[in-house]
Amino acid sequence: MNERYCTKAGEFYARCKRALVFIVVLGGCCQQPLLPATAQERPNSTAQWVSQQPGDASHFLVMGDWGRNGSEQQQAVARQMRSTAAAIDAEFIISVGDNFYPNGVQSVQDPQWKYSFEEVYTGYALNRDWFIALGNHDYQGNIQAQIDYSAISRRWVMPAPYYARSIRLEDGGEMLLVVMDTNPFIPAYYSKGGDFAARLRRQDTAAQRKWLEEVLGDTSVRYQWKIVVGHHPLYSGGKRKENADTHSFAQQFRSFFDAHKVDAYLCGHEHDLQIIRPAGAYTTQFLSGAAGETRPTGTTDGTLFAASEPGFMTFSVSAQELAVKVIKADGTMLYTTALKK
Repeated sequence: MNERYCTKAGEFYARCKRALVFIVVLGGCCQQPLLPATAQERPNSTAQWVSQQPGDASHFLVMGDWGRNGSEQQQAVARQMRSTAAAIDAEFIISVGDNFYPNGVQSVQDPQWKYSFEEVYTGYALNRDWFIALGNHDYQGNIQAQIDYSAISRRWVMPAPYYARSIRLEDGGEMLLVVMDTNPFIPAYYSKGGDFAARLRRQDTAAQRKWLEEVLGDTSVRYQWKIVVGHHPLYSGGKRKENADTHSFAQQFRSFFDAHKVDAYLCGHEHDLQIIRPAGAYTTQFLSGAAGETRPTGTTDGTLFAASEPGFMTFSVSAQELAVKVIKADGTMLYTTALKK
């Protein structure tokens, strides 16, 4: 099933005054060049940013770890998402999971829908498709309710725990967007017991893995870009840097993503903003988990950027380039980089 998205251009910038930012030059030999921009290359105003943005790209936002009943940080990030989405004419929004804290939703009538989603992400610019992934906190509640809400909301898109879309880019290229359910692949979760573990046991990881093989290995369409969305990170320089869950997920999927030429893996779980690609890896990880809360972060092997700041990321994709900007809640552009084909 093809989804056609046509967007106009836009860009965003303000100077970073107090962000905790780590930038490391990527070493080793990688299949794709990743091009960080220097401070001198960044435009010094929103108007300039918009005027310089190429008009042949498709734009979208990536955010995660957000549903906190309209907390101060959640509201601040939402306001900036609305402004940025309008400036770049974003075609859709991606959530990398943990959509409702602390225990998901119980039904399609749960008050969280109103107080954490509908009354927070308002305005025409955010009235777009939201492609949703499930996080571990969502599994604390009724995940079927999040699937069923797709039939109630015109913008909430979650037809199943995992799904895919083929997206026609503004310049005629094709992008494959794959949303996976990472939660059943975390072994430690099964020892937690109760309803949480019971919901995980109902998921068939072998079936999902086979589905991923088929979707990512499909050669019937010539995709310029393959993007996978999930909740748990392959790598982190933050709280879960040495966590067994992180290492386990990387062991299961790092080589798998590389083998299937996945260009970008979008995730959250850590409450910060990170961009990581270890030496020799094909897939670049973009971690955007700071839409509701932040925690201290740091660096790891392959860290290109890390910031403990509330915010989100923008993606501008054409057949030849995938450009990413990290936007702080106050409008500061913290970092920008691009993958080239």
